[in-house]
Amino acid sequence: MLSLIQRVTRASVAVDERVIGAIDGGLLALVAVEPGDSDAQIARMAERLLGYRVFADEAGRMNRSLSETGGGLLLVSQFTLAADTRSGLRPSFTTAAPPVEAEQGFNHLVSICRERHAGRVETGRFGAHMVISLVNDGPVTFLLRP
Repeated sequence: MLSLIQRVTRASVAVDERVIGAIDGGLLALVAVEPGDSDAQIARMAERLLGYRVFADEAGRMNRSLSETGGGLLLVSQFTLAADTRSGLRPSFTTAAPPVEAEQGFNHLVSICRERHAGRVETGRFGAHMVISLVNDGPVTFLLRP
């Protein structure tokens, strides 16, 4: 499982020109499920998303987590993040989980985050063509693995 996280002042995801998920300050997480991702790996990713310290403390240092700030979390499934791009000029998606497995893993991640986070947790729509709008704060962007 991979998550590309961006600290945002706001972010939204739209399907068919209709916003289906939006947050104000918090994290946008683009999430790729890889073949064989276990429940333990998914739980660990939820822990990292909610606990990764990317928000400023009183001294201006990245020392606070999403759980501490109560900010929003926008989770968007993005299988292209798992692409193998090491050779050629076309990505291979053999390193991404098949759609049924990926949807189950993504939904499991969403449910854990909703259970453990007091702030807003929003999502895109699995398998849909989505348009994501965001204002990256910093910019602050990290690639997380469980």
